[in-house]
Amino acid sequence: MSIEPFEVPSISPERLALLKEKLKNAEYPNELEKDVGWTYGAPRWAVEPLVKAWLNDYNWETARAEMNRWHHYHVTIQGLRVHFIHEPSKSPDAIPLLLLNGWPSNFYEYHKVIEPLRDGANGGQAFHVVIPSLPGYGFSEAPKLTGHNVSKNGEIIHELMTAIGYNEYVTHGSDWGSMIGKWIAQERSAHCKAYHTVMPLCLPPLPTPTHLFSHPLKVLKFLASISLGFDTVYGKGHVRLKGRSFADVENDREAGYRGIQGTRPYTLAFGLTDSPVGLLAWMLEKFHNWTFHPSGSRDTVALPETISVDEFLTQVTIYWLTNTMSSSTRLYYEAFHDEKGMKDMMWNPVKIPTGVAYYPGEITKLAKEWLEASMNTVHYAEVSVGGHFPSLEVDELFVDDIQRFGKLIKTKKYIQ
Repeated sequence: MSIEPFEVPSISPERLALLKEKLKNAEYPNELEKDVGWTYGAPRWAVEPLVKAWLNDYNWETARAEMNRWHHYHVTIQGLRVHFIHEPSKSPDAIPLLLLNGWPSNFYEYHKVIEPLRDGANGGQAFHVVIPSLPGYGFSEAPKLTGHNVSKNGEIIHELMTAIGYNEYVTHGSDWGSMIGKWIAQERSAHCKAYHTVMPLCLPPLPTPTHLFSHPLKVLKFLASISLGFDTVYGKGHVRLKGRSFADVENDREAGYRGIQGTRPYTLAFGLTDSPVGLLAWMLEKFHNWTFHPSGSRDTVALPETISVDEFLTQVTIYWLTNTMSSSTRLYYEAFHDEKGMKDMMWNPVKIPTGVAYYPGEITKLAKEWLEASMNTVHYAEVSVGGHFPSLEVDELFVDDIQRFGKLIKTKKYIQ
């Protein structure tokens, strides 16, 4: 298995000219006369300034120079060419750390935290940092066959870690990375020694024989919450669910994109691939809705102050340059049609040490008691600011939490 150095490429003059032409001649959809904020989706007043910024101000070469400060590689695993960043620490006590992102993000989600985690910022725990592009995301090759689901991603990413030479490591995940990381924690626990996530997913403590024996009080509280309500039993805001199913739009107005990407990703992909404006708008809605906004500001801005225009446009440009929006959305289809695999992942416990950090803008939240019944929860934190992309939004708080978790598992000798 050969690991080859890789450099983030420039955009060819022809491709850049095409992008500029499409942005310059953008056609915008008609809208209602009255401003309805974000209730119908991303509004023109939010999208158009970002399109103009992409056309007139954004410089890919600046972003490229930043990214090429780090060591990038390609390696072929299970027939797919996988891209990853590998930044080894100079600290003798460093822990191998796998950082996994989800959709509509890419490896650049972690650009602010690579060096602080590698170097043990502020005297905290240091890590050997590994950030892959998931297959079909960024600079990794897109899957060629059906069935490339969460478990298949987990297999490939685990093989990547052992190919680099890390027989033992820690995994962190957000969004899809949380699910892939959970699969690795469950199925590759001989090598993955601890798991950290900002979006844990598990079932509540249902009255199964195992739960009734191990967590009887947690089961009783959950049963009580069915009639009394989650807020009454667990406290206001301690349980936020994404509807009752994958695409339950009646109970989760955010679920529409999951319904489309989980059932008809091909059709959607034509618009997102051919139109950079459509691509930007589709991504912007999530970067707006899933981030933390100070009280009263959500409806009046496109992005929170914690994410710069250039940071967002770099994420968009990576998708556009690599033509991976279509392949990234197919993960929703594969997961939605992998009923047994997803059910097993949700039902099976995580036995290795697990850390959870909740940020208030995260799209879901589960009661701490649910996590304790389903995972070996040794670290739990509730942060006062930040959202679905905490390493972008509140990078210093994110680094501090990861370092505290790392220090804990090192002190407890969960990993040598």
